[in-house]
Amino acid sequence: MAVKQTAKTMKNKGIRKTDLYHRLQRIGLASIAFIMLVHFSCVNNGSKEKVEVSQVLQRVAAHDFNPLNEDHSLTLDHAVREAGIPDLDNEDWRIRLLGVRDLVRAGQNSVDEILDGLKHSDEHVRQVCAMALGILRSEEGIVGLEQLALEDSSAVVRSQAIISLGQIESTGSLDLLNKILKEDPSRDVMHQCELAIDQIEKEMGASEDLLNAFLSLDETTFESVIVGDEASDFELQDTEGEMWKLSDFKDENWVVLIWVFADWCPVCHGEFHDLMDMQEEFEKEGVMVFSIEIHDMYRGRVMVGKELEPTYWFAKESFKEAYTNRIKWPHLLDRAGAVGARYGIDPLAFAVHAEYINRPTTVIVDKEGIVRFLYQGTYWGDRPTIEQTLEMIREQDFEFEHPKRRK
Repeated sequence: MAVKQTAKTMKNKGIRKTDLYHRLQRIGLASIAFIMLVHFSCVNNGSKEKVEVSQVLQRVAAHDFNPLNEDHSLTLDHAVREAGIPDLDNEDWRIRLLGVRDLVRAGQNSVDEILDGLKHSDEHVRQVCAMALGILRSEEGIVGLEQLALEDSSAVVRSQAIISLGQIESTGSLDLLNKILKEDPSRDVMHQCELAIDQIEKEMGASEDLLNAFLSLDETTFESVIVGDEASDFELQDTEGEMWKLSDFKDENWVVLIWVFADWCPVCHGEFHDLMDMQEEFEKEGVMVFSIEIHDMYRGRVMVGKELEPTYWFAKESFKEAYTNRIKWPHLLDRAGAVGARYGIDPLAFAVHAEYINRPTTVIVDKEGIVRFLYQGTYWGDRPTIEQTLEMIREQDFEFEHPKRRK
């Protein structure tokens, strides 16, 4: 078996100042802010040592990441030179995810060093620095992010800079983003511009929940779930703000967890259409389905058709009305990939359409709360179909390998 064993507030809780220190300073608690920032500097298995930005950037720059394709929009495996990563033990995602976490923990007191990272010769360093600035909602980072968005040679870095400008709600960047939307040679970068513009105009930037998810990431929990063990419990918010807890379904329902990529993923939309068509069949079998996305509130709501409907190169007709009326299952927000990392979905594993995303993973949990199936894909098409997933539950047969799985 080719499987690695291993809540209600519709207003997005954006950080109106750029970091924790400034938020507390506004109410006269600067000294407490300093103590908390020192606390958040703790890294690596509870260590109390301060995060050194230079060491984080060196760690990222020194890692031998899988290469990107010619236009820097897809990750190619070192060995097979195809899009995706067949090696489930590959560490790219861990280096990238913990790099972002540690930069976020360093916080606003180290923003100048993070800004210097935007000029680094290594594109992976530039990407993680840009990502951290967006999560921190660092207004000091706007100029550097604008320069990356306009001039960087890597589509992945340009995309990340644009995503971060949207998270910061940089209204002063709207003219530039509209220019890039019209002129960038990458359709993927153009798409991120479209989202960022809408996100800024709606004031739905990075939430405090996203910041806290990165601050609290604990690598000792990564890849801790194995088939046959009790499922790792979690509580996640859906796109309506409601909280869902996995253990609430124990002794009541089978549960299917399906990690998807993002709104730009045609495979994900195909799976959504299959889910819509088969919702009643899942219900009759007593199966609760959750789709899960490693994004904040705004991006999650775009995925389920609750914000703008972007211009998609793969869509022949509008899906927004169909999604609004037919998606009945909860779409959960796994901010920072904190839950997914436990299940081995490798957050920020590889680039697809110029954005670092997770492995496509499907998990089946039985009524007793035991993980019966955990399949981590090697590329975006590698996992059981929605129909195959339901059939596995019906037949109690959990052997599966995609015929085109990367080797």
